[in-house]
This record gives sequence, C-alpha cells and structure tokens, in this order.
Amino acid sequence: MQSIPDPDQPTPTSRADLTNVIFLKNAIESPLIDVGDFTYYDDEGFRPPFEQANVKYLHGPQRLVLGRFTAIAPGATFLMPGGNHPMIGPSTYPFTMFGGAWQQATLEAFLAIEQPGDTVVGNDVWIGRDATVLPGVTIGDGAIIGAHSVVTRDVHPYEVVAGNPARPVRMRFDAHDVERLLAVRWWDWPVEKITEYAAVIMAGSPQELERLS
Repeated sequence: MQSIPDPDQPTPTSRADLTNVIFLKNAIESPLIDVGDFTYYDDEGFRPPFEQANVKYLHGPQRLVLGRFTAIAPGATFLMPGGNHPMIGPSTYPFTMFGGAWQQATLEAFLAIEQPGDTVVGNDVWIGRDATVLPGVTIGDGAIIGAHSVVTRDVHPYEVVAGNPARPVRMRFDAHDVERLLAVRWWDWPVEKITEYAAVIMAGSPQELERLS
C-alpha cells in the first residue's frame, strides 16, 4: 500500500510536506544506537542531526535502544554513561580522561566503578519537548514523558511522568488493561493490520485491541 509511510525512508512518504518528521533509524550511523521502525524525531526542519545534537557522551559500551512507534519531540536529550564523573570517593574530578600519568594512576580504579547499563525506551512512548533522560534509565512501553522533564529513574509501562526530577503523574490505564496492552503488542502487528485498525489503536479501548489480536 503506497499510502502507508515507508519506515525505510528518512521522512514519511505519505506526506511530502512533513519533512520535519525524521524516521530515526534511517538517520543513525552509530552502532551504539538501535531504533525501531516508525520511531520519529521532530527536528522542526532546522535542528542538527539527532545523533549529534540529542545523544550526549555516547562513548560506549552502553547503547541507546529505542522501540517502534515512539515519538520524540524537539530538543529531547539522552545523556549516556560516558559523561558520568566518579562519585565513590572524595572527588568527582575525571582524572582518567586526561591520559598520561593521571590515566595510568587512576585507570584501574575507574574501571572498577559500577556503571549504568543501556538506556532503553520502549514502544509507543511519547517523549515531550526538551525532556532529558539520564544514563541507564528504562522507559516502558506506552509511557509519556512530560515536556522539560528530567527522567532520573525507570518509568513503568503506560505511566505518565513529569517534572524535575520526573515523578509519576498517573497511570494511563489500570493494571489489568496495562497487562492486556503489553500482551497485545500492537506495534509488532503487520503494518497492513496496523493501518486497518489504526483508529482503534488511537482511540479505542484495550479490550477492543485484545479482541483484534
């Protein structure tokens, strides 16, 4: 179906004017970033590339993993563990970074410091404008991150959080319906089925999606 957006193109093929919407998987070069189909970033038509402007300290080995059908608003930033300073002793000064004698003296101690893991964002997540996600955070499927929020800890599936630091605002659905939605996993359906039932996915109920699955 030609009218369905092609996830393998940089921008939606179904609307020639929607050039500010970037399907991220086609704009990523780093092997440390993994992006699912139809996940997009709104660059407003003038912002620098996402990988350079929105993902900081991506030195590895930790990865940034973004699921399918996730929407990322302008200015959202992911801080990766490569920017962390040591906090286990008296000083946070990053001696190891400078190489030479300082690196030799501190490398063993630095490598022994426990580091956060991958930063993982689930499927069908909405990340608001200028939100910041800290290293090693996991954001569950269906969650919403409020604009200008600073996410310092994991976010449950279908949870709405906001603020600095981001705190729970509410759950989008009750626990039973969250279980339903996580079992249905509509984002993994064939794109033709998603297209056929897009109105239900957008405005229906978890029970309706469960019946369709």
